Amino acid sequence: MPVKSPCIGTCVLDPKSGYCTGCYRTGDEIGTWMSMSDGTKKRVISKLKTRRQQSPSGTQSRRMQNV
Repeated sequence: MPVKSPCIGTCVLDPKSGYCTGCYRTGDEIGTWMSMSDGTKKRVISKLKTRRQQSPSGTQSRRMQNV
Protein backbone atom coordinates (compact mmCIF):
# COMPACT_ATOMS: atom_id res chain seq x y z
CA MET A 1 0.00 0.00 0.00
CA PRO A 2 1.50 3.37 -0.99
CA VAL A 3 2.50 5.83 1.71
CA LYS A 4 -0.04 8.65 1.90
CA SER A 5 1.13 12.27 1.77
CA PRO A 6 0.89 14.12 5.09
CA CYS A 7 -0.26 17.26 3.24
CA ILE A 8 -3.32 18.93 4.79
CA GLY A 9 -3.59 21.70 2.20
CA THR A 10 -1.92 24.42 4.27
CA CYS A 11 1.12 24.94 2.10
CA VAL A 12 3.10 27.77 3.63
CA LEU A 13 6.80 27.43 4.41
CA ASP A 14 7.83 29.06 7.67
CA PRO A 15 10.87 31.25 6.93
CA LYS A 16 12.47 30.55 10.31
CA SER A 17 12.15 26.79 10.48
CA GLY A 18 11.97 26.02 6.77
CA TYR A 19 9.05 23.67 7.43
CA CYS A 20 5.55 23.79 6.00
CA THR A 21 3.15 25.12 8.64
CA GLY A 22 0.63 22.43 7.68
CA CYS A 23 2.58 19.19 7.29
CA TYR A 24 6.03 20.11 8.69
CA ARG A 25 7.92 18.87 5.65
CA THR A 26 10.73 20.90 4.11
CA GLY A 27 10.32 22.42 0.67
CA ASP A 28 12.66 19.77 -0.72
CA GLU A 29 10.64 16.98 0.90
CA ILE A 30 7.44 18.39 -0.55
CA GLY A 31 8.98 18.83 -4.00
CA THR A 32 10.41 15.31 -4.17
CA TRP A 33 7.60 13.47 -2.39
CA MET A 34 6.18 11.84 -5.54
CA SER A 35 9.57 10.43 -6.55
CA MET A 36 10.57 9.19 -3.07
CA SER A 37 10.53 5.49 -2.28
CA ASP A 38 8.00 4.34 0.30
CA GLY A 39 10.86 3.75 2.74
CA THR A 40 12.06 7.34 2.36
CA LYS A 41 8.52 8.65 2.77
CA LYS A 42 8.16 6.66 5.99
CA ARG A 43 11.42 8.12 7.31
CA VAL A 44 10.22 11.65 6.52
CA ILE A 45 6.89 10.97 8.23
CA SER A 46 8.69 9.67 11.31
CA LYS A 47 10.42 13.06 11.64
CA LEU A 48 7.20 15.09 11.39
CA LYS A 49 5.95 14.44 14.93
CA THR A 50 9.21 15.75 16.42
CA ARG A 51 9.14 18.80 14.16
CA ARG A 52 5.53 19.51 15.11
CA GLN A 53 6.31 19.22 18.82
CA GLN A 54 9.23 21.62 18.47
CA SER A 55 7.14 24.15 16.58
CA PRO A 56 6.07 27.28 18.48
CA SER A 57 2.68 27.20 16.73
CA GLY A 58 0.05 25.15 18.54
CA THR A 59 -2.76 25.78 16.06
CA GLN A 60 -1.19 23.89 13.18
CA SER A 61 0.15 21.26 15.57
CA ARG A 62 -3.35 20.12 16.44
CA ARG A 63 -4.14 19.57 12.74
CA MET A 64 -1.48 16.86 12.41
CA GLN A 65 -2.75 14.48 15.10
CA ASN A 66 -2.63 11.52 12.71
CA VAL A 67 1.15 11.70 12.26
